[in-house]
Amino acid sequence: MTDRPKLLAISGSLRAAAFSTAVAHALKDAAAPKADVTVHLLNDVPFYNQDEDGETQPAAAAALRAAMAAADGVIFISPEYNYGTSGALKNAIDWGSRPYAKGALLGKAALVVTSSPGSTGGIRAQAQVRESLSAAGARVVTYPHLAIPNVGDKVKDGAFTDEKTKGFVLGGVDALLREIRLLKLAAE
Repeated sequence: MTDRPKLLAISGSLRAAAFSTAVAHALKDAAAPKADVTVHLLNDVPFYNQDEDGETQPAAAAALRAAMAAADGVIFISPEYNYGTSGALKNAIDWGSRPYAKGALLGKAALVVTSSPGSTGGIRAQAQVRESLSAAGARVVTYPHLAIPNVGDKVKDGAFTDEKTKGFVLGGVDALLREIRLLKLAAE
C-alpha cells in the first residue's frame, strides 16, 4: 500500500442515472482528503463463464480483476432489486473470486454500501453482498450496515446533500482504511 490508499468503488447498477453510481461519485469526492477513489462501472463485464476464464479472458473482466487487485480496498455499492443485490454486482464478485483461492478479492478489504429510493435503503441486499464477498475470501469491514434510504434526496449531481449521510458513509470509509492499515501491518 502506498502512503495514499487506493480505493475502488464499484457501482452495482447499469442504469445511466443509477443511484449506486451517484453514490460512488459522491463518495469519491467526499473521501478525496483521505484516499484516491476510482469509480468502476460494470456495463461491459460479461456474465461469468468458466469456459472463458483462462489466459484469454474477456477484456472487461480482465480490467475489473486488475482494478480489484491494484486497489488497497474495494467498496461495493449495491442497489436493491427484489430484496437482493443486482446480478451485475454479484457477477463482479464472481469474476473477482476466480481462480478459486487465488482471486483478486482474496484477502482484500471490502466495504458494502446499499441505497434505495425507498425507506429501507437497500438493507436487504447487504446480507447477500457480504456473504458472497466472504465466500470470495474478502475481508468485509465490520461496521454498521451502510444503507442509504431515500437516496434521491441525499445524493444529487454526484455529491452528498445530507451531512448526516455523508458522515455515516465516511465513517465506513474510515473503517475500511483502518482494515487496510491492519492488513499492511500483518503483511510486514
